[in-house]
Amino acid sequence: MSCVDIKKEQLDFLDWELGVFFHFGIRTFYEGHVDWDMKEMPLSGFNPPEVDCDNWIKTVKEAGAKYAILVCKHHDGFANWPSKYTEYSVKNTPWLDGKGDVVRLFVDACRKYDVKVGLYYSPAQFGSNDMDGKEYDDYFINQISELLTGYGKIDYLWFDGCGSEGHEYDTARIVKAIRSCQPNILIFNMWDPDTRWIGNESGVAPICNKNILTELSGFSINMADGDKLEKARFLPAECDVTIRAKNWFYSDSDGHTLKSLDELMGLYYASVGRGANLLINIGPGRDGKLPEADAKRYIEFGKKVKEIFSEKYEVKGTVEKTENGYNIVFDDFEKVNHIVLCEELDGESEIEDFEIRCFARPHQEKVIAYHGETVGHKRICAFPAMDAKKIEVVLDKNKKVDIKAYYVPAF
Repeated sequence: MSCVDIKKEQLDFLDWELGVFFHFGIRTFYEGHVDWDMKEMPLSGFNPPEVDCDNWIKTVKEAGAKYAILVCKHHDGFANWPSKYTEYSVKNTPWLDGKGDVVRLFVDACRKYDVKVGLYYSPAQFGSNDMDGKEYDDYFINQISELLTGYGKIDYLWFDGCGSEGHEYDTARIVKAIRSCQPNILIFNMWDPDTRWIGNESGVAPICNKNILTELSGFSINMADGDKLEKARFLPAECDVTIRAKNWFYSDSDGHTLKSLDELMGLYYASVGRGANLLINIGPGRDGKLPEADAKRYIEFGKKVKEIFSEKYEVKGTVEKTENGYNIVFDDFEKVNHIVLCEELDGESEIEDFEIRCFARPHQEKVIAYHGETVGHKRICAFPAMDAKKIEVVLDKNKKVDIKAYYVPAF
């Protein structure tokens, strides 16, 4: 395979690792609505006493999130900014007498706390079939241009393909407009993607999670599983999941489904620990604030991640390069139950098979503790604790890999 182009922004994206999704809009105020139910949601319902984006971002920053994404327009068409191209927006709500702008509050808070700015926009919406193709493309480009020219640098544009199946867009024109407004922006999922959806909303990446792809699977629009790309592309993956079991927007009905710390840690291992980013959704409530329990759980989760993969639990050893990988050699027997591998992503080849072998007590027998496929940005290998004098990491390719060992008493 010839070398595949990699943008600096794509590598930066993988370094973000943890992100937060905020589904907030007109649907927040109408209990029981679901996607594409076509039920009316009058603008009079949108009137939060406060939209505390400052606290949203301060909270997720404390937990270690590097980026945040705000739903600017969902499938219902409601614009969280005073768009000139629709009457169905904050400008015609009672909130702040129509002078409010959720996008502005969100972007300003992200910049205040040094969190990367992501904006979600649903290409499809209720009633779009009432417009002809060019008219809808104009509407689409006009709104996207407002978002990409009115709020400074935007790091990430998140497209949701739901509802667009079968709809013909002038994709070349749309992509040109986006790239003209923000040349360095990352686009999620569609048309000219820089990042890709993992293919589920469960927060779990596959065991084999390649970054260099020759075909697509799991995309929500236009390409079926196994469809070939014109050429191989570097497309890092993102796993999205809700912090509650049911809804993306706030609901009174599902507070009891808040994921436990163990569940969130399991998702971290199955996403970031498999070389993808983890995007966890929290739906701000009707008071414009994060639900207290959800915010507390997210902070608890973030602190646990930072604690486990810190010097507190790191097992120090000498890392030696070998013909087929690396050895970690300890001065004496050390207890180890995690190895974290980080591959240099050069666009030329990827590790597709590896083993971790522990030379353990009592007689330093070789034990295969972990067998994996891809490594990518990060592979967290957890296995039963072993007292080891040496650990071999055997790779199928001669790649530069950063290696750390940990012993976590309880995880």
